[in-house]
Amino acid sequence: MNGSPMNQFDGKIALITGAAGVIGRTTAALLARRGARIVAVDHPSADWAPLKAVLPKPDECAFLSADVTRENDVRAYVAAALDMAGRIDVFFNNAGIEGPQAPIADYPVEDFRHVMEVNVVGVFLGLQAVLPVMIARGSGSIINTSSIAGMIGATNMAGYIASKHAVLGLTRVAALEGAGAGVRVNSVHPGFIDSRMLSDIVARLGGTVGALAESVPAGRLGTPEEVAKAVAFLASDEASYMNGSALVLDGGKTVG
Repeated sequence: MNGSPMNQFDGKIALITGAAGVIGRTTAALLARRGARIVAVDHPSADWAPLKAVLPKPDECAFLSADVTRENDVRAYVAAALDMAGRIDVFFNNAGIEGPQAPIADYPVEDFRHVMEVNVVGVFLGLQAVLPVMIARGSGSIINTSSIAGMIGATNMAGYIASKHAVLGLTRVAALEGAGAGVRVNSVHPGFIDSRMLSDIVARLGGTVGALAESVPAGRLGTPEEVAKAVAFLASDEASYMNGSALVLDGGKTVG
């Protein structure tokens, strides 16, 4: 890494999907504080105000509405990122949804397809559009958001579990395809992170966040800031020999 962490992304373009959500927003703010110019992407219904409030220079960032499951929208957000500086240095392929909670026998097929469209097809289309750009330039770092749900099973979450396993598989394929050209592709696997998504899942399953936190060996939930720091590490030159890695942040939940 050149320079201090505070300027490690100076002059770099960071493209982030799901940027209005808490993990996307927190990561965008961290990368921006360290010098990156942010191209933020989220669904047309997204509220950009919380993100703009935490960015040091929001006027220098781009805020794009897109449906990550639509090829034309994905090509458009990639084109917009390239218009900023002619390159994409970091791609945080982060957009995702949790879907409903129900046993497989009762899981609506339409909901399963929707979760797979956003969490898998959305990630695939992002890779399909960004990977060639980075390969042509001979550099770049892509971080796909999976989950500990991409490594373990859980009842009543067929769509989410299946989709996050698929993200890990896509990461490994893309890592091999980009390796020879100096492009790194890794995945980040958060555990129980203090967020709206986690609270909603727990409520629908009839549990409590407190009980969930107690089930973690670390004795607490993770924070969005901890995920953001992991993404920033994978995006940086500090992780220059990491490719195809699955970085787990779960307080020890999946150890035993």
